[in-house]
Amino acid sequence: MPELPEVETTRRGIAPLIEGKAVSAVIVRQPRLRWDIPSLDHLPGESVRTVSRRAKYLLIGFDSGTLIIHLGMSGSLRFLPADSPPDRHDHFELQFGRHALRLRDPRRFGAVLWSAEPPTEHKLIRALGPEPLSQDFHADYLYQQARRRRLPIKQLLMNNGVVVGVGNIYATESLFQAGIHPARACNRISRARLESLVENIKEILARAIQQGGTTLRDFQHEDGKPGYFQQQLHVYGRVGEPCSTCGTTIKAKQIGQRTSAWCPQCQR
Repeated sequence: MPELPEVETTRRGIAPLIEGKAVSAVIVRQPRLRWDIPSLDHLPGESVRTVSRRAKYLLIGFDSGTLIIHLGMSGSLRFLPADSPPDRHDHFELQFGRHALRLRDPRRFGAVLWSAEPPTEHKLIRALGPEPLSQDFHADYLYQQARRRRLPIKQLLMNNGVVVGVGNIYATESLFQAGIHPARACNRISRARLESLVENIKEILARAIQQGGTTLRDFQHEDGKPGYFQQQLHVYGRVGEPCSTCGTTIKAKQIGQRTSAWCPQCQR
């Protein structure tokens, strides 16, 4: 699933390719994604003003409103010649003359929505927590959120009302770096340990974005694969392997319906 660093890498990749360009056509091949794609007949002739992001939502701004795109479980965006033959999973595209921004979504869990109001007021966005790389996400904030709840810290990090876009991979890796067991009750973790966790979340996400940013040219190619996972993963996807720090076998369990890996020696 594309997580925040992947969505931010996508934003950085497509922004210079479409900002300031006028839409020449809108093509909908499969309107039924997570929600039905609304009519966008008004867009041809309008120019893209901004390409931004909130959580895992890509926001393509026009004078008349905002196109909201979510990549879902398997979606990707590619910028390619408009006459390129579409794949059977290419469901939606914006054409800009000879080129097109094309959404491929094999599992159709993604979304293409329209908001005439500011996107921050959209029902899917207005209740979201702070961005993890913003100044609004800090140790005092996380400590106050954790004190109110008894759930595992891993679940707290994946609650988009608390903080957006950390996701399974980056929550798992950040908890390892901070030495915190993913199942530990969040209200029983000290502020000092949560401060370390916040620092690790910010550092790991920033590094993932930076590494994704080294391959932005791929958004102009057919595959559209920016190589998200070049960063070294210490525990995610390494169940049964030795810990890179202490050699203890990595274990995993279900926490909040998601597989959570950890090192029994390094994480308490």
